[in-house]
Amino acid sequence: MTLRRFVSFCILLMPFSLWSAFAQGRGQGQPPATAAAQNQPAQAAKPPEPKKETPEPPPVVTHHEIHVGGKVLKYTATAGLMPLRNNDGEIEANIFFMAYTLDGQTPERRPLTFSFNGGPGSASVWLHLGAIGPKRVRMQPDGMMPAPPYQLVDNEYTWLDQTDLVFIDPVGTGYSRAVKADLKRKFLGVRGDIESVGEFIRLYLGRYERWSSPLFLVGESYGTTRAAGLSGYLVEHGIAFNGIMLISSVLNFQTLEFATGNDLPYILYLPTYAATAWYHKKLSPDLQQDFQKLRNEVEQWASTGYTDALAKGDRLTAEERNAVLDRLARYTGLSKTYLDQANLRVEQSHFCKELLRDRKLVAGRLDSRFTGSDSDLLSAATNFDPSMSAIRPPYTAMFNQYVRTELGYKSDLEYYILGGGFGFFDWDWGSAMNGFPDTGNALRDAFQKNPFMKLFVGSGFYDLATPYYATQYTLNHMELNETQHQRVSLGYYPAGHMMYIQDESLGQLRKDIGAFLNNSLK
Repeated sequence: MTLRRFVSFCILLMPFSLWSAFAQGRGQGQPPATAAAQNQPAQAAKPPEPKKETPEPPPVVTHHEIHVGGKVLKYTATAGLMPLRNNDGEIEANIFFMAYTLDGQTPERRPLTFSFNGGPGSASVWLHLGAIGPKRVRMQPDGMMPAPPYQLVDNEYTWLDQTDLVFIDPVGTGYSRAVKADLKRKFLGVRGDIESVGEFIRLYLGRYERWSSPLFLVGESYGTTRAAGLSGYLVEHGIAFNGIMLISSVLNFQTLEFATGNDLPYILYLPTYAATAWYHKKLSPDLQQDFQKLRNEVEQWASTGYTDALAKGDRLTAEERNAVLDRLARYTGLSKTYLDQANLRVEQSHFCKELLRDRKLVAGRLDSRFTGSDSDLLSAATNFDPSMSAIRPPYTAMFNQYVRTELGYKSDLEYYILGGGFGFFDWDWGSAMNGFPDTGNALRDAFQKNPFMKLFVGSGFYDLATPYYATQYTLNHMELNETQHQRVSLGYYPAGHMMYIQDESLGQLRKDIGAFLNNSLK
């Protein structure tokens, strides 16, 4: 799905008015006043009664404890709705949030981290119950789907021992809603999303008296787009962050969108294609021996020989083309015939379908280690993502149970985990509608205006949604100086988009984040 396929929508507003047949004391054809009426003293018009607003429901507060690293962490959980008002004081939307604060701390100096996921259209549940919060969904050790009924367990890798946590569901996700249907579109777009989440953060800092706390942001997937945009937006509103943490990043959509005339994604996806083929043992024996050596070799050729070949286009000679086909076949596990028919350019969904076609399997997009069967053996592209199918049921079931029981928040609204609150085509990409959204500039501005801000970027080797080499490319083209690059930390994990569903990667991510938080507070 490319951005160029967006269609415009026309909304027809049907005005409705009630008019008086005659104005009081005016107008033609008005009946004459009676003598009695003429002798009555003039009555002052009554001012309209102020509109009564539904009282804001208080958040639900509960108290808990968990055991982490041999220690008991006692904490307070707060779940509720934060109203967003316009300049006239009218509520336009409510944002649902869940906050965890460690008991016995001084709130004014306690680090505070705001967290959200991406989509657009995803609730904060993935980072919340996968990596960061005090509870997590139990998956199989390799991240694969467990058998139902699913389990929620204490998260020994929670970040709560180092920072208080606030999980935000942007409007149209989770329980967050616009109060009227015609107000929804205000929040569904790159700019509206950043402004509304930024307003939530401002309100939270005020209501809970956290203006003096060290502040952090963590986003995943499109949440990294949001986090980068927020870092630049909020610094202009007097809110500066100690650290930004990006998990499975996309800041510049040109690196991901397979579009005519845009060869960049084919280059940047290639190292992840090679990693995926390596994992499924589709490469020659010499390449299967050393994963690190393979990645170095593929990255080097992708940025040189492959880039040069695609840039030549139709000027590529038959000999040069054949040499490129040999390399692509060697690194992707696909046949030269297929690659030739693809004109040296393989889109992600086609790769996931073709790599394991001989086994009648498809590879996952969010995590290409996952495989699934596809009933349509003749199609060119996949029609579902086996990695998403494996994680959605456990997270959906466990969140809905958790929020009602342990957090005590009762609602009959559907909690929009991923989609449901709005359609993909409802999203407004702003000035980038016919191009490629990019919030990298906002992140660069935050680096320039806040010399103390640090950045952590985590990527999975088997992520075919936001491939790690595309993230590297973006970071290397943000025009940061040497000092600013020294404030950037990188983490790589042998898993996919949600690397934390795998036990090994979850543990390593926690170590990396712990070191980053400590370093950001120096």
